[in-house]
Amino acid sequence: MAITAPKRPEYAFDGLDLPLPAWASRRPAWVAHVPEWAWVGAFMVVLCGFSLYIRTRALSGQYWMDEAITVGIASHPLTAIPGVLRMDGSPPLFYMLLHVWMSWFGNGEMATHSLTVLIGMLTVPVGLWAGWSLFGRRAGLMAAVLFATNSFITIYGQETRMYVLMALLGLLATAGFLHAFVYRRRRYVVLFSVSQALMLYTHAWSLFFGAASLLALAVLYRTGSEQTREHLIRDGLLAYVGAGALFLPWLPTFLFQTTHTAAPWDTAPNFGAPIQLSRNVLGGDRITVALVTGTVIGLSGLVTGRGRGTRDARAMWAMVIVVTVTLALAWIASRITPAWVPRYFAPIVPGILLLGAMGLARAGLIGLVCVVISVAFLLAPDVYAPMLKSNMQDVGGEMAPHLHRGDLVIVGQPEQTPLAYYYLPAGLRFTNTSESRVLKDPTFMNWINALTRLRHTNPQTAIPKLLATVQPGQQVLYIRPMTLGAANWGAPWTLLVRRRAAQWGAILGSDKQLVPEAWAPHNFVGACCVADLAILYKKVS
Repeated sequence: MAITAPKRPEYAFDGLDLPLPAWASRRPAWVAHVPEWAWVGAFMVVLCGFSLYIRTRALSGQYWMDEAITVGIASHPLTAIPGVLRMDGSPPLFYMLLHVWMSWFGNGEMATHSLTVLIGMLTVPVGLWAGWSLFGRRAGLMAAVLFATNSFITIYGQETRMYVLMALLGLLATAGFLHAFVYRRRRYVVLFSVSQALMLYTHAWSLFFGAASLLALAVLYRTGSEQTREHLIRDGLLAYVGAGALFLPWLPTFLFQTTHTAAPWDTAPNFGAPIQLSRNVLGGDRITVALVTGTVIGLSGLVTGRGRGTRDARAMWAMVIVVTVTLALAWIASRITPAWVPRYFAPIVPGILLLGAMGLARAGLIGLVCVVISVAFLLAPDVYAPMLKSNMQDVGGEMAPHLHRGDLVIVGQPEQTPLAYYYLPAGLRFTNTSESRVLKDPTFMNWINALTRLRHTNPQTAIPKLLATVQPGQQVLYIRPMTLGAANWGAPWTLLVRRRAAQWGAILGSDKQLVPEAWAPHNFVGACCVADLAILYKKVS
């Protein structure tokens, strides 16, 4: 069945929409005799196959600490996950979805990465629908290509975290907002409201997205006629109150998390957001130049002349507001409580790509050339998608033959405890440098007042307590993060982790009860995100 855009009825308050240029709706001659559903279907099969190829290059890649935490939390019973997340700081949707997925396919790297690959792949047909239904067939096809090759979705589509789910929900919410409040198709109010609520259950940056969309709605209200303002108020109340009502069950936990589980591992952002958007969302400066050039050329007609009063112009400005204000609010909030990392940009990725598809479609041949250039630069995902994020699997592989049930593992970076637990043999006991006792459950990181706990855990008193639980003949494995020369160890948390790791290592190394037996890894392959050294001691007295 052919995909058709909803008819755009005229509204007095919007002015007269300009028809798209002839090239925007004309099919190439070689497909003129082929049914639309056939050539679009064939195009999507090829495109999705290509996208799946570049997005499965690291499918079996080893976890880093955030992924291990996610898998550990999702391993708990479904009804217990919200309680565990109270100590983690995240909303529950992705973890519960992952729990169901793991019950079917297991908790291996390839199994859990397959879930996020699938979610990332769903953005391609949904992007086609969004672009096509909003801006026409050519924009839909452009959107499908952009979502199929986007580096952000490629990177995080192979990571067991919630970011591609956030991107998919952001795409649905952005499309729903434009349909409902710009083109006044009221049935999409529900789509926007439900998508916004699901975003709130996925990641905290959904709050910034929601506030930005509310501001965009206020601008639409301010620039609309009296006839439509009442409708916008009514539909806006339905959408935002509905999303808030759906989020109410999680609100008490969210408020607790907000006051107890901050991100002390991050530093306040400065003014590098444009560079981060270029390199972490679009895939690099060359790709950004190509896409921005085509987009600006295509959208210029909506900024000047007759195009200024059209609904497409209003849609363009609405997307600009949602993207820029989301970033601005997150930046301001992160200056107070740091939580600014490029992987959090997920909710604005759809707005950027839909805006690009709209402009590139209107830019004609120039837009097509810009897309081809950008795709050519994205053909080698290894350049921007790190294949190795941690070396804990290597550490575990070397140490496994030396370890026995009951041995004690001390992790120098507390949030790596679930990662060590995942890759080391079963039956070991675990603790870390923020504790003076053996952990009951090492599958997650307790972020409640974590910085305070790390400050108050004195290694001079904690280590003797822990060693008292180790019998002569048993072993102690100390896993220490490699921080020498690292540029990202200046936040309050990481700075103290670095200091504590050195202190614990020095005390353990000088303890006369402990005799070194082995160390790992012997062959170090550079990891982009986190790397460790491990020393195995035997307690002799």
